[in-house]
Amino acid sequence: MDRIGDPTRIRPSRTGQTARRSLRVRGSSALLLVHSPPRTSLLVVALALALGFGGTAWPSTPTAADDPGPPDELIGRQPLPSIGGRAARIALGVVGVPYRYGGESPESGFDCSGLVRWAYGRLGVDLPHSSYALASEGRRVEEANMRAGDVLLFDGLGHVGLYLGRGRMVHAPHSGRTVEVVVLRGSSYGPRLVGARRIVRT
Repeated sequence: MDRIGDPTRIRPSRTGQTARRSLRVRGSSALLLVHSPPRTSLLVVALALALGFGGTAWPSTPTAADDPGPPDELIGRQPLPSIGGRAARIALGVVGVPYRYGGESPESGFDCSGLVRWAYGRLGVDLPHSSYALASEGRRVEEANMRAGDVLLFDGLGHVGLYLGRGRMVHAPHSGRTVEVVVLRGSSYGPRLVGARRIVRT
């Protein structure tokens, strides 16, 4: 775990109501103002350090309107240079968009293969809008070797999703639902998983 700074100065104001904290954070200075009575200033500052400034820094998480949504733990905290990892992250950004048969955009909604096609399409990869056709795209991957962005295939090939890592999947389930993240083993999808395909840029 990284330590990101130690306090260097506390200076009460003339009124005694503001504690001024100067921190060194990864080579840059940050100033924390805590409004509290003098007796509790140190306690509040320590709490703020623990919650807001201490420990390993998480990457910023933009909203669903412009980026990923849930934090990186959903893709196993693995690096994202691969096209699959980036596609998975893009798909996370539309969690909550309604399911719509034939849909392949945030505006129209998504069906299962439409979500996969849209996420990869944002990266310049043209995939078919068909769960059956997606079963022939890319290369086959063993379940034990699945990575973020792998296309998951389910029995009958009537449904697909994108693997996120740590046993999770993002997908557009069916009418009346929205794009969601599920834990494979904790849902009906786990036992129905029949294969995975890794998409590579050609």
